[in-house]
This record gives sequence, structure tokens and C-alpha cells, in this order.
Amino acid sequence: MTRNKRIYALDTNVLLHDPTALFRFEEHDVFIPMTVLEELDNRKQGVSEISRNGRQISRFLSELIEHGKTNGIRDGLELAKAQGVPMARSATGRLYFQQSTSNNNGKGDNLILAAVVELRDTHPKQEVVLVSKDINLRIKARIYGLQAEDYENDRALDDFALLFTGTASLPAHFWEQHPEVCSWSEHGNTYYRINRHAQENWYPNQCLFLPGENSVELRVLRAEEKHATLVLLNDHSHPNHHVWGIAARNREQNFALNLLMDTNVDFITLLGTAGTGKTLLTLAAGLAQVMDQQRYHEVIMTRATVAVGEDIGFLPGTEEEKMTPWMGALTDNLEVLAHPEEGGSWGRQATNDLLASRIKIRSLGFMRGRTFLNRYLILDEAQNLTPKQLKTLITRAGPGTKIVCLGNVEQIDTPYLTETNSGLTYAVDRFKHWEHSAHITLRRGERSRLADFASEAL
Repeated sequence: MTRNKRIYALDTNVLLHDPTALFRFEEHDVFIPMTVLEELDNRKQGVSEISRNGRQISRFLSELIEHGKTNGIRDGLELAKAQGVPMARSATGRLYFQQSTSNNNGKGDNLILAAVVELRDTHPKQEVVLVSKDINLRIKARIYGLQAEDYENDRALDDFALLFTGTASLPAHFWEQHPEVCSWSEHGNTYYRINRHAQENWYPNQCLFLPGENSVELRVLRAEEKHATLVLLNDHSHPNHHVWGIAARNREQNFALNLLMDTNVDFITLLGTAGTGKTLLTLAAGLAQVMDQQRYHEVIMTRATVAVGEDIGFLPGTEEEKMTPWMGALTDNLEVLAHPEEGGSWGRQATNDLLASRIKIRSLGFMRGRTFLNRYLILDEAQNLTPKQLKTLITRAGPGTKIVCLGNVEQIDTPYLTETNSGLTYAVDRFKHWEHSAHITLRRGERSRLADFASEAL
């Protein structure tokens, strides 16, 4: 092994989380203990995402060994020789395996630590780093005097506080800064074309607001190098602009309703804590466009089925019946949207049946290979999905389909996912430059004073 390179020893959970982790360390070398290979072999059975990742990493390793020389395993395999892996070209380091076996039949973590300690002792002039997503293993490694790090290559950004919010405040003298503004009306909307200043770093479909007495709310339609085109937003707090009987109660909700009702926006992400109205606004906009405007054939709702507490076990029935216990948010919001004060119990039941006929519940487990045409697709609890799982869902969209992803990154229940590497965070960061996507972070809770206080105090 070359002296100037670091050696990264990878834990099993890193490879199961991201099979391409082998090729993410650029010029540095990668080391895999024998215990990791045994644990990968134990996890390859099944149809889960982890099982698929286990089989994929085994294929990568087999291909590297086949392309290596006869004595390549001892001298290290060239990672750049992996076929069909674009990021392998930047991996100029080598892959090494543990050559010696230990008679110790202890816990897997301890065997991995023993292998890394032996690697450090046999290569004293090189920096050896253990990479693991297991906090306890990293603690053990530091007790043994080893360097240990979390796998951070899959982070969408370094600090969650830097995540794009989808909104921006305009300075009080905004119109004075743009005396050359050109305005016109078209199809009931008011548009503005202005010269874009250097500090106005806007993204497509970003919502802007001018606070104060002369308050105004705008959306960026196009953000060119020297010019920007803005459109005046509808006021959905006014009774004339209610969406399926739902009014916007704050500025961010008004932004969200404007975007949800825009057919030119195909992909929307809504972030917010409990009670900010993510699901209610999305369902109201979906029903209005399915039932009244008939832009879409139906509403499809799905979510990541990750339990908060103990799992209740297998559920009987069809796909939709199995998903029903997970869809409490849907039924709760339908009670609000069905206007129960009108028509008595018979009218209420008829309304519920009508709405239910246009809302389908689907499981994420059966999404592969499907194509949704002219559907309004809602993905709830998207913070519990990995970037790869979210990609699988988004790529199901056919012509005329809108996808809305909802989530609260403070409520991640999936192991090894954090605020910075959640699939929802990835989607917000990667889609912000696309002219047919939008994002809004809802900040103010509107559920009840009890829910608002609990969200802040607990």
C-alpha cells in the first residue's frame, strides 16, 4: 500500500447503505475485513432494499476480482476497473481484503475491530480510518485508539440549517431598486419583468414576499442571468380563492396552495413540523383538481410504512386494506374536507364514499415497474426514505402526473438516516434548479394551541 494514501476500513452497514461506497474514497485505499464479507452473505436473502444492496456489493466485488491479476487480491485490486459504475473512474485507490483469519469467534463488531487494529499495526506509516454508521462501533474504535468516522458521502449538505426553504424576503426598497420594471396582465395573472441584481440569487418557483404595509407576494417564473420574470400570487386566504373549502392561514400556506394548484409545477416538496397543514393543503388541492377541474384522473396516496413504536405485525386484506392503518392522516383530513356540517349523516356518508372512490391508497413495496398517467400522487412521511427509494418512486411518473412529497425531518424513524442524508432532503436540494419543481418549508403550526405548544416545549 502506498505511504501517502489513507486506508479506509469499511463496516458492513456502510456497504448495505450505499453499495457504491467502495468507489467514493478517490485516491485512498479501501480495506474490507473478512467478517464484513460474512455479514454481507447473511444479508443477501430477501427482497428488501438492504438485501438488494447486499447482492449489488457482492457483484461489484466479484467483478473487481475477475478483472484483477492472478496475484491482484494480495497486491490490491484497482477500483477504477469496475465496469458500468461511473464514479469508479475517480477511484484511483486499491481494494484490499483481510488476508489473515482470527480464531476468535466473538461478536462481529469485535472481529472487525481486531482486523482494523492488525491493519494499523502492520502499516504504521499510514493513516487507518474505520468508517461505520454504527455509533457504538465508532465509540469502541476510539477506545482502542483507532480513528473512526461516519460515512458522509451521501449527505446532501453539511448542515441542515442551510437547506433551501423555497421562500425569501424582499427589502423594503425593492421597487425603488427596480425602476425599470415592466408589468402586464395575462389570463387573469399579473407579471413583472425586472433586471436581476447580483445579490438576487433566486431559483425557479421560489416564493418572494415584501413585508410591511405594502405587502406583496410573488413567485419567480424564470431567473435568467440578467433578467427575472415574477408573477403575483393569488390570495388563498380570501373566500373567493378557497381551495375545496380550505383557506390559507399564513404566508407559507398561501405559497403552498399557489404551487399545488399550478399545472406547470410537476414536483413539489413540503417540509414542516406537525400541524403545519402539509397533508390538508395537499389533499384539498388534489381533490379540487380531480373533482372540480378534472386535471387528474385520481389521487394516489402512499407513505413509508415505518412504525413509531412496536410493530403490530401482519395485516389482513388487500393492498389497500393493509395500508389503511398507516393512512390515519388521510382519514383525519377527509373528515375536514368532507364538510360534515352539511347534509346530515346520510349526506356526510355519501360525500365520504365519493371522495374515497377518487382516492387510492398504494404501497411503496409494489411501485417498481409501474407508470402513473395523469395522477396526483402524494407521498407522505417521505423523510423516512433513502435517496434511492425516493428515486424509484419519482421515476414512476408518466405524462400529466404531479408528485407531492410531504415530510418532517425531525421525525425520521429509519435507521442510519439523518436530516442531512434523508431522501427528502436530497430531493429538495437536487430539484431546486429545475423550472418545473418547487419547495416550501411550512413553519407555523395551525392545528391547535396545544399542538403548537407541544411542538416547541417537548
